[in-house]
Amino acid sequence: MSVQRPASVTDAFLQELVSRVPSTSGGTWKLTEVYTGEVLVELPQSTPADIGHAFAAARTAQVEWAARPLADRLAVFKRAHALFIDNAQTTTDLIQVESGKNRRMAIEETCDPVMVMSHYLKRAPRLLAPVKRGGPVPFLSTSTEIRQPKGVVGIIAPWNFPFATGISDSISALMAGNGIVLKPDNKTALSPLYGISMLEEAGLPKGLFQVVCGEGPDVGPTLIDNANYVMFTGSTATGRVIGERAGRNLIGCCLELGGKNPMIVLEDANFDEVVQGALFGAFGNTGQICMHIERMYLPRSRYEEFKTRFVAATEALNLGASYDFGPDVGSLVSPEHKERVQSHVEDAVAKGATVVTGGKARPDLGPAFFEPTILEGVTKEMISGTLETFGPVVALYAYDTVDEAVALANDTDYGLNASVWGGDVKNACLVGRRIESGNVNVNDILATAFASKGTPSGGVKQSGVGARHGDQGLLKYTDVQNLAVLKKQVMGARPGQDYDAYVKSMLSGLKMMRKTRIR
Repeated sequence: MSVQRPASVTDAFLQELVSRVPSTSGGTWKLTEVYTGEVLVELPQSTPADIGHAFAAARTAQVEWAARPLADRLAVFKRAHALFIDNAQTTTDLIQVESGKNRRMAIEETCDPVMVMSHYLKRAPRLLAPVKRGGPVPFLSTSTEIRQPKGVVGIIAPWNFPFATGISDSISALMAGNGIVLKPDNKTALSPLYGISMLEEAGLPKGLFQVVCGEGPDVGPTLIDNANYVMFTGSTATGRVIGERAGRNLIGCCLELGGKNPMIVLEDANFDEVVQGALFGAFGNTGQICMHIERMYLPRSRYEEFKTRFVAATEALNLGASYDFGPDVGSLVSPEHKERVQSHVEDAVAKGATVVTGGKARPDLGPAFFEPTILEGVTKEMISGTLETFGPVVALYAYDTVDEAVALANDTDYGLNASVWGGDVKNACLVGRRIESGNVNVNDILATAFASKGTPSGGVKQSGVGARHGDQGLLKYTDVQNLAVLKKQVMGARPGQDYDAYVKSMLSGLKMMRKTRIR
């Protein structure tokens, strides 16, 4: 299929973007247009020495950046907010070219950094302001909580939302006074590189935000060994490796990992809304969303009704390669990932599952297209029964009682996201509270939780450690300094005072503090 590359994505533009990636080895990686498989640009690959130099440059810039008044740092992001919106269409072109997602998902991805900026521009002044408290001796001592930046944060971003994770996860760290060294996935390095160029246009000091590129095993260890903190989004297996290395280096890390996300439909749910939600839950971003739905639990009394309507809606989806808003579903990110998704479906069928619709690759549309697929009869003996497929594949299950549905939803090692649908919202919320998941959406799939930037979003069980968003989404990038002041030397017996008398007065003072609530 012939697809015309967007006019904004010129060879000169791409060369300008990748020129900021340090590489002394001369090695490159062929970054391709997903829809056609054609090479877009040769992406430089960074050596361990290049990574060390990137951290050194970021540290030099970070000292000056951290010394700036917070208001000056935030002013950069006020300007960046407008730039990101004004250039959203170009960003969308880059996201589509490198990831193959449909245009609706690409344009929505450009909104995430803007939303993060909006939230922390309002919240950062309070979170980063020193907090003065009383000390152990009333009126004569104080203790002040001071937030200091970690230093240089290493961010490892995935390919499914390269702009949102690569840039959004950096914003709060930069506001807090840190430098950044980002490692995007080789397949999707263009949009975050463009995001950094916009931040610098808004006034971010050059050198503060570095990018290194390479395959994970080649780049990851050196990045972690040089970082003061690590933010990672990706698979649980890789997350364990990163967590172990961060632990050995005695640095903190935040890990958003895999999921096998369930959706419970209650008997009183509005099926017009449920079917539309299910389409996005299973096939949004071609199923390549960390929080997307792979397991749907339906009341047996309405199972066939939902199945009929959901299959019809799925088969009506427009699958295609286009840089306009025509297709409902785009491509998978690469032919290699298409093979993984197809292997999960083939394994399920070989072990007794049924393909209700879909189940096939679509080479007529492009090298990495796979049909939206609905399965029945998936069991835990199948790969797709327990492991994340991360593609446009969903399994349907019937349940008899809500208790059974909750137990099935919780029967997984993961706990990133869940969705509950019901007409009685209060009852649906009670069901949602029983699900072992860091995010639970009622009458929505994932957007309500993830777009609520004031509330932390993270996983439980094997789905991660820590969270993005909320207060901790900024505070995790800081260290706490406790600045304590004693105005007069009164902590101890006075010269010549009998120690028994001192202890008696000390204990009396403690009683008085409790009664008067003096702290």
